[in-house]
Amino acid sequence: MVANVLLEGFYGLMSWVRLGLLVFAVFCFVDAVLRREDAYRAADKNTKQFWLIILGLTAAANLLVPGFFLLVIAGLIANIVYMVDVRPALIRIGEGGRGGGFRRGSSSDGPYGPYNGGR
Repeated sequence: MVANVLLEGFYGLMSWVRLGLLVFAVFCFVDAVLRREDAYRAADKNTKQFWLIILGLTAAANLLVPGFFLLVIAGLIANIVYMVDVRPALIRIGEGGRGGGFRRGSSSDGPYGPYNGGR
């Protein structure tokens, strides 16, 4: 009886995790679709087709093959690589190298902004 309740709770939690992984995979795929082809080459991050295939397979694996856990984990790793490495580089290229929305500091910046030597 208690084991059944625990298993139902676990399966409920895992269904939310699967949904989260699917949403993450679809977001990465759509983001890759919306980026320019030349930005991938300029950022030196494989080709757009490569990332579309990898991220598309990841989304399909999350949607169609939920029982094949190793494929889902490999897809999660690909999504994380895209989000932390490829996407920021594409954003920098797309914004003309301005740092992806963050202001790059100079060597004279203090903790509260630029330091101009009391001028």
